[in-house]
Amino acid sequence: MLLRRKLCIVVVITAVLFFAMRDMHRRPDLTPPVTVAKPTILTPAPHRTSTPSITKESKEKPEDNNEVELKSCGCPESCVADLGKSEWFSKRYDPNQQPVLLRKNNFTVDALKWWQSLQQASSDQPLENVLSDMFRVISPPKLDFKSVPTRCWRCAVVGNSGNLLNSGHGQLIDSHDFVIRMNKAMTVGFEKDVGKNTTHHFLYPESAVDVKHGVSLVLLPFKLKDLEWLTSALSTGHIKRTYMPVKIRVEADKDKVLVVNPVFFKYVHEYWTEHHGRYPSTGMLALVFALHLCDQVSVFGYGADEQGEWHHYWERNPHAGAFKKTGVHHADFEIDVIQQLAKEGKIKLHM
Repeated sequence: MLLRRKLCIVVVITAVLFFAMRDMHRRPDLTPPVTVAKPTILTPAPHRTSTPSITKESKEKPEDNNEVELKSCGCPESCVADLGKSEWFSKRYDPNQQPVLLRKNNFTVDALKWWQSLQQASSDQPLENVLSDMFRVISPPKLDFKSVPTRCWRCAVVGNSGNLLNSGHGQLIDSHDFVIRMNKAMTVGFEKDVGKNTTHHFLYPESAVDVKHGVSLVLLPFKLKDLEWLTSALSTGHIKRTYMPVKIRVEADKDKVLVVNPVFFKYVHEYWTEHHGRYPSTGMLALVFALHLCDQVSVFGYGADEQGEWHHYWERNPHAGAFKKTGVHHADFEIDVIQQLAKEGKIKLHM
């Protein structure tokens, strides 16, 4: 009996030890290690305040945008109307100028008073009537003088200097989008040196010639009588003289005629030739006109020839440089301005 009781006690103790050891062996499976239990959602992502690529891009992008905004035309090189690159040019160039007369009166009182004093030729008609009659004969201007970022108009301004002879510039001149000529300029027989194309022909009554179909006649009116002459020359032909006999009729496309604004005359006189001479020459007016029309400008045939003589390439006129003595134009100062324009990178000068 005693032996049976001892055996029961031993069995019970053995069973308790067995289950205790089994529990201790299973506990690691029920309690995962700390390293395994580290959840990724509790670890914040790194705070990327500034990486080199983002910083560089954010700094360079506004600079690229500014360059696009400042670019006034689509030319791969610089554009005439781009301001800020030349202080000398920016002080003279006014992008708000309206170079041609419009149907509505775009005169200013002071400019009109100055213009009317340039040349004397009697006229009995009020300005308003003269303009009204003129725009019954010619069409209002369609030419856009505002620069367009996607456009690149390349213009050649061709003077009449004898320095064009044997220059061989003809093909280069004709490669431009616009070719501006003036007064009695001739091309036939001189194509190798001066080209054959013309898009705009500047003249005034005393220098008038017929203008080919498709070419814009650009009138430089130095007096009120010149506006009356234009109307007459394209219609009735009743005006035969201003202060001297003039061409009675002119062949030209009436829908392509442009008339330079007297306000523009005064602007060129004050800002570009700086009151040198009584008023700017045809060549100077045509050049500044081109600066407002074109995105890139090339200039040919200005100034004296290699011998220092002022004459036209188609003639040997001993009186061609008489204007230097009369003081009407200040040729030397105008040439200085033209050379400065080239130095500032605003024109390409071929002399």
